[in-house]
Amino acid sequence: ADGYYMYTMADCVYSTSDYSDMVYLVSYSFNQVVDLQFNSSVGKFVGYTEQGVKHAEDFNKNQAYIQQMKAAADTSCKPNAQILDSAVRDKT
Repeated sequence: ADGYYMYTMADCVYSTSDYSDMVYLVSYSFNQVVDLQFNSSVGKFVGYTEQGVKHAEDFNKNQAYIQQMKAAADTSCKPNAQILDSAVRDKT
């Protein structure tokens, strides 16, 4: 299997039932190495490789995009977590 493998993974992480600690994480990986990650509690992109640092700097300059990513914990994560949790918690 020659070639390159690039993927993005988004996670919504929380441990409380009121979702007050909800964190939105988006990781960008290349050949199984995380290059770049957005963390809504940090509020910016962080690069972990030379290329990732360059991309993080570029993404972090776009404040409109950063605000959109920060808001994703409330606009995407929480509503979906409420739906999925109710499907599990409401069952006896």
